[in-house]
Amino acid sequence: MDIRLDGKTALVTGGSRGIGRGCALRLAQSGADVIVNYRGNKQAADETVREIESMGRRALAVQADVSDREQMDRMVALAESEFGTIDILVANAATSTRKPFLETDLDTLRETIDVTMYGVFNAVQSVARSMVAKKVQGSIIVIGSIHGKYPLPLAVDYNMAKGAVHQLTNTAARELIPYRIRVNLLIPGWIDTPGERKWTAEEEIYEKAKGLPWERLGTPDEVGRVAVFLASDLAEYVTGSTYSVDGGLEVSLPSGGSSKVRSE
Repeated sequence: MDIRLDGKTALVTGGSRGIGRGCALRLAQSGADVIVNYRGNKQAADETVREIESMGRRALAVQADVSDREQMDRMVALAESEFGTIDILVANAATSTRKPFLETDLDTLRETIDVTMYGVFNAVQSVARSMVAKKVQGSIIVIGSIHGKYPLPLAVDYNMAKGAVHQLTNTAARELIPYRIRVNLLIPGWIDTPGERKWTAEEEIYEKAKGLPWERLGTPDEVGRVAVFLASDLAEYVTGSTYSVDGGLEVSLPSGGSSKVRSE
């Protein structure tokens, strides 16, 4: 089925690389114009914009730190000025570190939580307010993580932030029903992104991927395909739901998760 998003505008936070880029490109392929948010990698954002424009869609790269509410609100105002309305939000921007729990300091914790938790709150609330003001019955897609439920060792900051994001999504979904704004959680498993190379060598990734239920990592494009469905009118009756894109990882885990689980 060819799902079309013609006439709609999407904002993707952290849209220059990885899962965000995969979602941005898929939304554009389905006809949406896309605002590509980035924090520091302008080159990657510009490359994503060029690829979207090559599809005949409008695109705009916007630098903003989503953990800063003023920057987030300015980005939404710019999107309204350039595109009229925001119909779709993919709240994807996140960061993480790797430290043992006993060595994690508050500065490390705050840095991750500022982007990964408060950044999602800022994006969802700012865009939702825009949708309500402009009477847009839009779609908000929050990128969660399997580690919101199954903790990844050496990542207490990320695990905490993603767990909070899951409840944020549920709360927003419930309260935005009267405005017919749909809010859903999309949970990737272990996805093949540049971020994985920060912590794991290529050969190790390849070997561990063979032990996954699907015997490979997922791709950002595969996450993007589900985002397109959730953004479309086909999902008009879907809100407050959780969609996993993990190749059967969660259902294959023993109770309590596994130290082998890794994801973006």
